[in-house]
Amino acid sequence: MNKGLVHVYTGNGKGKTTAAIGQAVRAKGAGLSVCVLQFLKTEDTGELKCLEKLGISVIRKETVSGFFNGLSSEQRRQLKSEVEYEFALLKKLMPQYDMVILDEIFGAVENGLLSLGSLMRLIRKKPEGTELILTGRHAPLGIIEIADYASEIRVIKHPFDEGVPARPGIEF
Repeated sequence: MNKGLVHVYTGNGKGKTTAAIGQAVRAKGAGLSVCVLQFLKTEDTGELKCLEKLGISVIRKETVSGFFNGLSSEQRRQLKSEVEYEFALLKKLMPQYDMVILDEIFGAVENGLLSLGSLMRLIRKKPEGTELILTGRHAPLGIIEIADYASEIRVIKHPFDEGVPARPGIEF
């Protein structure tokens, strides 16, 4: 794999992270080195233990939990600082991996925790051989335009709309 490409999984449907994790497993099975950076996720999720067993690095540096709209101004400042730290770490680590996944990166941009310009610069300056996957709702049009792959996952029907809560191993 000489040239790494850029993938976008976006939309309001379930499966963006699942698609990216599936791509990570496929890549690892083909002998590629993979790193997953998860933004805006602090809860334990089903994929973490499996990825660790497969030798896929998962980085989560955030300590502030809860939906962004429910956070205090101090929590938002702390979260912004943590996201900026994670992003700086990403720039240092990226050359070490064949594939890097930025899970929920668009949520960080949408909530003002990371500038769109910073993300665009990262994409344009990524190492030539690094495959880069970005996930989250509301992918900015500029990102979609420079991506090589862009998939929109839309909800047609979801049990949450009928009052069924998120279930371990399925939604998280």
